[in-house]
Amino acid sequence: MPTSFTHSLNHLLTIPFFLFFFITSSTSSDTLTATQALRTNQTLLSQNQTFVLGFFRGSNTNYYLGIWYNNITPQTIVWVANRDNPIDNSTGYLKIGDDGNFLLLNSSGKTAWSSNATTAKTPILQLLETGNLVLQDSDQSNNNNNNYLWQSFDYPTDTLLPGMKMGWNLDSNTEKHLTSWKITGEDPSSGDYTFKLDYRGLPEIFLRRNQTIIYRSGPWNGERFSGVPEMQHDTDSIVFSFSDDGHSVFYSFSIGKSSLLSRLTVTSDSDGELQRRTWIQSSESWNKFWYAPADQCDHYRECGPYGVCDNNASPVCTCMQGFSPKNPVAWNLRDGSGGCVRKTDLDCPTDKFLHLENMKLPETTTVFVNKSMTLTECGSMCERNCSCTAYANIDITNGGSGCVMWFGQLFDLRNYPSGGQDLFVRLSAADIGSSGSKHHKAEAIGISLSVAVIVLGLLAICYLRKKKQRRGSVIHRSHDLLISEVVPSRGHSGERNMDDLELPMFDFNTLTMATNNFSQDNKLGQGGFGSVYRGSLIEGPDIAVKRLSKDSGQGIEEFKNEVKLIVKLQHRNLVRLLGCCIEKDEKMLIYEYMENRSLDSILFDKAKRPLLDWKKRFNIICGIARGLLYLHQDSRFRIIHRDLKASNILLDNEMNPKISDFGMARIFGSNQTEANTLRVVGTYGYMSPEYAMDGNFSIKSDVFSFGVLVLEIITGKKNRGFYYANDELNLLGNVWKQWNEGTALEVIDQSIGNSYTESEVLRCIHVGLLCVQERAEDRPTMSSVVLMLSSEVSLMPRPRSPGFSLGRNHPETDSSSSNQDKTWSVNQVTVTMLNAR
Repeated sequence: MPTSFTHSLNHLLTIPFFLFFFITSSTSSDTLTATQALRTNQTLLSQNQTFVLGFFRGSNTNYYLGIWYNNITPQTIVWVANRDNPIDNSTGYLKIGDDGNFLLLNSSGKTAWSSNATTAKTPILQLLETGNLVLQDSDQSNNNNNNYLWQSFDYPTDTLLPGMKMGWNLDSNTEKHLTSWKITGEDPSSGDYTFKLDYRGLPEIFLRRNQTIIYRSGPWNGERFSGVPEMQHDTDSIVFSFSDDGHSVFYSFSIGKSSLLSRLTVTSDSDGELQRRTWIQSSESWNKFWYAPADQCDHYRECGPYGVCDNNASPVCTCMQGFSPKNPVAWNLRDGSGGCVRKTDLDCPTDKFLHLENMKLPETTTVFVNKSMTLTECGSMCERNCSCTAYANIDITNGGSGCVMWFGQLFDLRNYPSGGQDLFVRLSAADIGSSGSKHHKAEAIGISLSVAVIVLGLLAICYLRKKKQRRGSVIHRSHDLLISEVVPSRGHSGERNMDDLELPMFDFNTLTMATNNFSQDNKLGQGGFGSVYRGSLIEGPDIAVKRLSKDSGQGIEEFKNEVKLIVKLQHRNLVRLLGCCIEKDEKMLIYEYMENRSLDSILFDKAKRPLLDWKKRFNIICGIARGLLYLHQDSRFRIIHRDLKASNILLDNEMNPKISDFGMARIFGSNQTEANTLRVVGTYGYMSPEYAMDGNFSIKSDVFSFGVLVLEIITGKKNRGFYYANDELNLLGNVWKQWNEGTALEVIDQSIGNSYTESEVLRCIHVGLLCVQERAEDRPTMSSVVLMLSSEVSLMPRPRSPGFSLGRNHPETDSSSSNQDKTWSVNQVTVTMLNAR
């Protein structure tokens, strides 16, 4: 961090032609001399309440004129005047020249930096409370009309402050963008990373390293950037703004709460990051609560053309319906950069449109834009133009408006559990079946309403008459196929699995009717295996149908594994498998339908998380613990789940948790304690260190994942992508830090309110930290966890440092290890094994 030698200007300083002051080295004697010189010129230097204008010295011993926050340590610099032309010795001059401009001169009198020339007769230099340094004429200084002759807000460096704009003035063809420091916190000269708005097509912002795009925000959709679902309009905190009026295209933000300090910064940290930080007064530290790129799917074009990235899937890249991997070999090795290609060539007169929801819109640099068209008009135009490959609304507010159309390949698509927007992609009619765009569906419904009633009646009669026959023939054949393909001849116990299997079989037509031909409106989600749909049977409750994608190379084995495992498991905290279907090259699993879907859809949604008061959260924690205990100890076989995470915890109508998705699970023998695999699967952020790095998994791997879940449930924060003030601390590290400092209750999700009991929350935090300890042998078993959660255990062991949480030389790391830091790469995810020294 630069050392500060501060000589700041008055809050309002009038300088008639030129008054100058010196910058010197920061020894005490030189400081006194500088002060005397300043007093000689009768210029009293000071600062305003929020910001300081002054000189600072970089680690390279050069001197810079800059602005930073007042009374905040460490020094946080937000603007640098002469970042690429420093003063290289201890003497320099700051003055207002004869033409009313602002000049910074070096010791030889050469200009190191200057503002633009003005016509002001009596120029006034003023540092505003916003951090904006402005130059104006004294005749206009009290008009408050923002008619500045020059302002620092027009020349941002690496930081965007509230009220500062970035983007383009199209009339003057001038741009404002952010550029990182060469070395964050040390060298303020222009670095390699830029954050620039591209106004072509539908405007969006790109993070680049030199000319290489690293991250794309997605276009503004009226509420937020399409690729940043975390953006929330909140008048009490941060309000985001975007303007595009034909004369200018600008993005900015403002603060609704005067006491809140927030800034957006481009750094050279971690191979370039865009960070939003807010000042936490209680801890006197900057909280990095959002940054990008934050995960694998944030990386630009991670899945190539027509590939869809989903960070909750494994692998993250999938091909949308009607497409298959261009390079299957690389795709199966989890390299999705080659993208996807169409299965069937387009035939313009008969093409249909696939409706995708919760999408980050594809790259929009070369798109067609019409702000006055409706979505129906947009779809009709795209349908008539054979070159149009996709379309969507520009603005999603008030029911949607505007039209954006893509021509050619679609790049950088991403699916979000919540957020994103609708996208309609052109497909061959053979690949889309009867599904299509919304307006086509409306036309089909209007034309065939009377026919549908008759057909449904006939189908119901046929269904009732042939129900027994189907179960005796089609179902029997499907049952035999399932036994021969999925279930081996003998299980771990030596008994024949055929005798154990009591799983109802569903025929394909029944599931097609139940899910409305697997329509997008019935789609609940999608993963690496395929998609899940909600279904309604003529007889019986609603169901969830997990349909294995035909293109999912890894999904067949997971399907077989899930049938073998879950059919033997019966517990109130495990999702119940109702049946399966193997017919017409289709493989499907039918589960009970969970009204409240997955835990992550509520826990990480700002609007929904207040539904989870502490009583419900504690019940969810205990329910997951009981379900895991059953898998590890009380079921017929010892089951290691291997992919325990918030999205795999389903909630029924009473918010009771049920563990789901056993596609990655493994059976252990009664005497087996651990195993090793070359194929590491799971979700980054939940994987234990020994599993992510060495492929070793055991019941303690699940215990680690459970501990992460516990801390996420308490804090309402994701372990993946949440960092506290110290860049080296993620969620686990932050909770560990607060625990050691005796302030653990500060991590509680504020939406819980006062509904919690302190001792109960502290006990859960304690249990969570015990479960995420770095060494597997230090973690408790689930039987111990259930005991600790269900009663006030008087003596609980003190937890050691968590895995994947602390960086080198951190004072809280476990001093028992002497290994050096090592970096490992697993499935394109780089993980750092962190040990103390």
